[in-house]
Amino acid sequence: MADSHSAPSAERFEVRVTADTHFGWIRTRLSVERTMMSWIRTAVSLIGFGFAIVQFFERFEQMPGARPADYPSAPRDLGLALISCGVLSLLISVWQYLWGIRYLWSGTFAPVAGLTREGMHTPVIAIAVLLIGIGVFAFFAVLLRFV
Repeated sequence: MADSHSAPSAERFEVRVTADTHFGWIRTRLSVERTMMSWIRTAVSLIGFGFAIVQFFERFEQMPGARPADYPSAPRDLGLALISCGVLSLLISVWQYLWGIRYLWSGTFAPVAGLTREGMHTPVIAIAVLLIGIGVFAFFAVLLRFV
């Protein structure tokens, strides 16, 4: 007997191929895309803000008359933490996105989709992977600059 807390499988649902279910599938598919784009927007903000904090305080320390910081490594540590959170959120979002897409294309839902998998590729994964690379680069740029 299956655990009552496990994820529902496609076989548990009666799937009727109608216009209503097809458009419901499309709305769900687009919802998955919007969720992924929201994750990307959040990750870009975290990575960018983390890098900006490091740059701002580096320039601030060089201003004439600026008092030395009580915790000189705090901006770097905060920047690294924010950049790390951005990259980690992208990794989690890619995993969640791929899981959701696989579920929507699983066995009994495939006829409702009415499309082939090849016709449904979007650039969000490529953008997420590119941003993961940028985030890793930013992390090591900050880390190695202050070592």
